[in-house]
Amino acid sequence: MAVTEPAPAVPAEPHAPADAPNRAGESPEPPEKAEGRQASPSGRTVRGTGYESILRRQSLRESAARTYARSLPIVPVRARGLTIEGADGRRYLDCLSGAGTLALGHNHPVVLEAIKKVLDSGAPLHVLDLATPVKDAFTSELFATLPGELADDARIQFCGPAGTDAVEAALKLVRTATGRDGLLAFTGAYHGMTAGALAASGGAHDVRVTRLPYPHAYRCPFGTGGERGAELSARWTESLLDDPKSGVTTPAGMIVEAVQGEGGVIPAPDDWMRRMRRITADRAIPLVVDEVQTGVGRTGAFWAVEHSGVVPDVMVLSKAIGGSLPLAVVVYRSALDAWEPGAHAGTFRGNQLAMAAGTATLAYVRENKLAERAGTLGARILGQLQGLAAAHPCVGDVRGRGLMIGVELVDPDAAGPEDTVPPAAPALALAVQQECLARGLIVELGGRHSAVVRLLPPLTLTDEQATAVLDRFADALAAAERVHTPRPSPSRRAPAPVPAPGPSH
Repeated sequence: MAVTEPAPAVPAEPHAPADAPNRAGESPEPPEKAEGRQASPSGRTVRGTGYESILRRQSLRESAARTYARSLPIVPVRARGLTIEGADGRRYLDCLSGAGTLALGHNHPVVLEAIKKVLDSGAPLHVLDLATPVKDAFTSELFATLPGELADDARIQFCGPAGTDAVEAALKLVRTATGRDGLLAFTGAYHGMTAGALAASGGAHDVRVTRLPYPHAYRCPFGTGGERGAELSARWTESLLDDPKSGVTTPAGMIVEAVQGEGGVIPAPDDWMRRMRRITADRAIPLVVDEVQTGVGRTGAFWAVEHSGVVPDVMVLSKAIGGSLPLAVVVYRSALDAWEPGAHAGTFRGNQLAMAAGTATLAYVRENKLAERAGTLGARILGQLQGLAAAHPCVGDVRGRGLMIGVELVDPDAAGPEDTVPPAAPALALAVQQECLARGLIVELGGRHSAVVRLLPPLTLTDEQATAVLDRFADALAAAERVHTPRPSPSRRAPAPVPAPGPSH
């Protein structure tokens, strides 16, 4: 990684205690030293001290499947709010937030206090699925945030600690309840890394899953975009389900994201979401909404479905509901509760610390109206990025909802006469990410061909911090443009290798 100077100070996180470590504006403490022995491929023991040795040992010991570590070669040792301090003493503004997990940023005081309270109480930390006061408080707080129609008649299943297991549970649930096997999913979807979740994600080949076109205003599969593209998507869905010769039988369920995250930060139009609700309700098809990344205020509403007023039959929840610790659940209408005892289980589904941290996070977001704040600040950031795009032809599209923002980078010079929009520029996106890191800003890539720079800052982001993030991004974009010549789109020629988006469930 390029050696960088300490990042400029940014305003401290609100509500942080006076003695909170790593506050913006403090002088960095001396870098932490990490000592150890490292076995080289030849078998020779190598001694190493410092963060570079930690990175070398990770490269030797961890699997080739690691993702974030490849594009973000840092060693975090302290963090607070938006800010991470690495073992090299440098500071970074974290606009990845654990792939959207950290609604309140790193180590928020209310989260730390909730965890400490459980630890100090002597309560058991591992309880399988037994009832506890901690779980009861979490369930009560969660149900208080759900759409009222669902909360009044809901059941909850605690799953293994990752969102992908909750997706698996949801798919098993609707198949059990309906007695049907097929599934409707959408192009560009991402639902996790286990077998069933991958089968419902974009790029899968499971014949039990029927792929439907997701509305995409910028890269519309029908070449129209806007309301017309969404209308054609809905009409295609209806035709497929009602045509006796389509080859698609009535499925067990439809799974959809109200905003596709890994797919490139693509918000579904509200009218289209309502149309999907009508289509599924009219045909007795359970509607499953994956809110793993969009939930807990991220998009400007507590749950992304609230923008459209849709009440799904099943909601898949993880990430921010655990307050930075592993937790995943499925919430669904009681009529679907056709499982036998043990039909879905997991040894670590009773994570007491995560439930306590989650309760504190849910309550803090609700009481401090952080969803509304995310909507207001996100709209302002989108507007400023769209202004930036006007001066940079390589910015093809700026989109998002709330503090879930994507900037798609393109090669305007490579567009052909039949192209409605320029081809993606994944190598340029990677260069922008690297330039951001060199300036102390952590961002992620996603979307088709990993050409979308993604911003997922914590909901506690201040106006001043937002300005600092935008300044660094603008500087990084200009720097990447100066040194990088975009290559042809992957549809024309294979691009240079770029890191795949990290698994988010």
